[in-house]
Amino acid sequence: MSQPSAKKVVLPLVGLVVFMTAASFAAVPFYNWFCAVTGYGGTTTTGSAAPSADAVLDQTMIIRFDASIGADMEWEFKPAQFEMELKIGETGLAFYEAYNPTDRVIAGTASYNVAPFSAGNFFNKIACFCFTEQVLQPGERVLMPVTFYVDPAIVDDIEGKFVHSITLSYTFYETDLPVEQAQLEVDNENTQVN
Repeated sequence: MSQPSAKKVVLPLVGLVVFMTAASFAAVPFYNWFCAVTGYGGTTTTGSAAPSADAVLDQTMIIRFDASIGADMEWEFKPAQFEMELKIGETGLAFYEAYNPTDRVIAGTASYNVAPFSAGNFFNKIACFCFTEQVLQPGERVLMPVTFYVDPAIVDDIEGKFVHSITLSYTFYETDLPVEQAQLEVDNENTQVN
């Protein structure tokens, strides 16, 4: 029996390694796309505007608000209200409060999801502080808005029709300061030293 040539063994193995490496890099963007499209894992969708007034239903939905911070984040962060009841399709406006009790500028970015996960595809954010990085000066306290609505299609969904309350949850994580802000910090430190 003859042995396969090294070329017949090595080339398929190299091809397999290249394919697996490419697949590992593509997995995260693909998963994020999948979650955004399906609402899987409580990922919300974004909308440009709420449904028309005639699409608003008489049924109501209780929206609860939750806030937390990452392990290294030094801000205080909480919802300004803990719950509200809206008609399905009606535009809601809620606020979250953030406070920087430190003596340094801190930048942060919020990640978000909704529970139950089956509501993720029907919870639409029109405008949100979570779409951009937030920078708080030392001692600064801000109210940050989120404008949203629950898509009326939730009442026709096989799982969504059983949802009567949704929890919107945000977690703030510290991020690097924007380049302009970081340069201001360096300039201020140099001025104080001189």
